Amino acid sequence: MRSQSCSAYHPRMTISPLFAPEGNVLVVGGGLVGASLAIALDAAGCRVTLVEAAAPRADAQPSYDERNLALARATVNGLDAIGVWPLAAAQATPIRHIHVSRAGEFGSARLDAAKHGVDALGWTLPARELGAALLRRLDACQRLVRLAPASLTGLTRFADGWRAEIKTPNGVQHIDAALLVGADGTESFVRAQLGIGADVHDYKQTLFVCTVTPEHDPAHRAWERFSDEGPIAVLPLAERRCGLVLTVSADVAAGVTALNDADFITLAQRRFGWRLGRLSRPGKRHPYAIKRVAARNLIAPRAVLVGNAAQTVHPIGAQGFNLGLRDALTLAELVAEAADPGSQELLERYAARRAPDREGTMAMSHDLVRFACMPEPWLAPFRSLALLAYDRVPPLQQLLARRGMGFRGQPPRAVLERVP
Repeated sequence: MRSQSCSAYHPRMTISPLFAPEGNVLVVGGGLVGASLAIALDAAGCRVTLVEAAAPRADAQPSYDERNLALARATVNGLDAIGVWPLAAAQATPIRHIHVSRAGEFGSARLDAAKHGVDALGWTLPARELGAALLRRLDACQRLVRLAPASLTGLTRFADGWRAEIKTPNGVQHIDAALLVGADGTESFVRAQLGIGADVHDYKQTLFVCTVTPEHDPAHRAWERFSDEGPIAVLPLAERRCGLVLTVSADVAAGVTALNDADFITLAQRRFGWRLGRLSRPGKRHPYAIKRVAARNLIAPRAVLVGNAAQTVHPIGAQGFNLGLRDALTLAELVAEAADPGSQELLERYAARRAPDREGTMAMSHDLVRFACMPEPWLAPFRSLALLAYDRVPPLQQLLARRGMGFRGQPPRAVLERVP
């Protein structure tokens, strides 16, 4: 049952300079997670304002970039539930097989969708295509107020919520909200203003993403391969293209950036191997420095952090957006059922619900990159035996498949109710 605070709201055609705080949710950050949260709240009948730093265009939003996202099955279920997936599905490629291995070692783990009773373990989708679908879905929202381009410049706490100072091209506006949501990324301004500290780990690695064309059809197979130099992933895309995700040590990143296409392909080929034959035709490369940032608290009085503002994880296993969307959908589920979206009881329930998934996913990505990429020779047999166990022992493979598909802890109902 929806709360009175959500269902009683009627859409407005103009932006009031000051909203009454009762029931109003202010989402700061219009990236992939913030936009998804705003859509979910609007669909639930809640009164929500979205503040986006970028203009409302796919080419202006920095998170709608050239990365190729590996979307877990739970993520696609959730996007379908909020009406985004039908707008993006035509550009997505199903992942029906996953192969995990380490260079020079005998073990490997394989996952097959049919073996686990599903048509796909996940889907690959360019971030720009998902961004375009989110923008189209935002345009269809009935209650949502969007301020873009706009930036949060100040916050003032009062008894029933927060008063936000928002800078827009038309001047400064003040918005009162019963709940403040920081969805503004790794360097979160909201997190800093709330006085929430963060633990930072610099992996001293740089990620390069681009597309390549393999000699052989990837046939809906995704590959994750580890080595002393870091992980490399190859993701299936449409038209027999693949998304390449290559991790290198930060001290050689400048040299890799300077490589011509032929030399870059030679490096990628050496790191990945020849399972797909010769790689060719690399697209434009984009480097990303890698660090782990974990907020020490998810909540503050009438405020909450979601997505990268709450945790930025190593991209190994492609868990970043998948984890952030589960943040957003869990929060939307709780707010839709509450009389007061910013109550302490609701926020504590949110933090408790998210803890197993958040902590487990962060630990998995952090420990995996360390264990799988450490050069010590004595680790090799243990790594191979671990991969063989996940490949051959049914309960372990079921656990690996379930977590790989995004089902961990107490998932939001939206990711369980829809099958694309």
